[in-house]
Amino acid sequence: MEKLGKVQKILNKKLDSKGAWKKVSLARMIERPTSLDYIRNIFDSFIEFHGDRYFGDDPSVVGGIALLDGEPVTVVAQQKGNNTKENIKRNFGMPKPEGYRKSLRLMKQADKFDRAIICFVDTPGAFCGMDAEERGQGEAIARNLMEMFNFKVPIISLIIGEGGSGGALALAVADSVWMLENSIYSVLSPEGFAGILWRDASKAKEAAEVMKLTAQDLKKYGIIDKVLKEPAGGAQKDVKKMSRVIKDELIEKVGILRKRSRGELLEERYNRFRFMGKFLEKN
Repeated sequence: MEKLGKVQKILNKKLDSKGAWKKVSLARMIERPTSLDYIRNIFDSFIEFHGDRYFGDDPSVVGGIALLDGEPVTVVAQQKGNNTKENIKRNFGMPKPEGYRKSLRLMKQADKFDRAIICFVDTPGAFCGMDAEERGQGEAIARNLMEMFNFKVPIISLIIGEGGSGGALALAVADSVWMLENSIYSVLSPEGFAGILWRDASKAKEAAEVMKLTAQDLKKYGIIDKVLKEPAGGAQKDVKKMSRVIKDELIEKVGILRKRSRGELLEERYNRFRFMGKFLEKN
């Protein structure tokens, strides 16, 4: 057992030492567990709700009521697929306006009935097609950001794979934001960053190193609150073990946040984003 423990530490150390582009590749792996994989393993039961009551149902966003250690919570999650067919159905995890409006509908319901909100973030970004723009993509994301600041129940957001741009932030205005150690969170994709900065998307690998998009970098700069260790080789190697880690952390944190008054929750959430990050001032 002692030898196995040493091997585990060596593997974890090697994984930690991988560059940002390796983390990007791991976060995008088709084998990586999806939100539904975690939902099935973490919660005692889950009842999914559909539709935004405006246009339709967006399959790239899954949401409903679940039981976390016996306590009712609302779960909102961005969902990719486990294969090409499923990814096409889920629009590769890129929500349209109806996805964000469904999310908001469920979160408002949670606020009304005093249920904690747990969000799973996994998207390369909001869908930017013409139909999404016609139905108010920007407004839908902005409204989520605004409304989430005012909910009087605990909110925890966990980035499990990709966290791309405002499409991810629309589910990450939370009291506590966590990342799995091989997930990424950034203002846009490395390809988009390279295309803007160097007019060459093929320099995405170099862009990833510059962007500070890894969980470790973002924890260092105060953008996120916690990095959850993955099994050696990545979360896909042992979904049940990763789920147990997440479940234990969620139970503990929800209990802590439940002790805050509603006023304290709102003030701390505001201050968390108001003073986020680190910077240097020069005369």
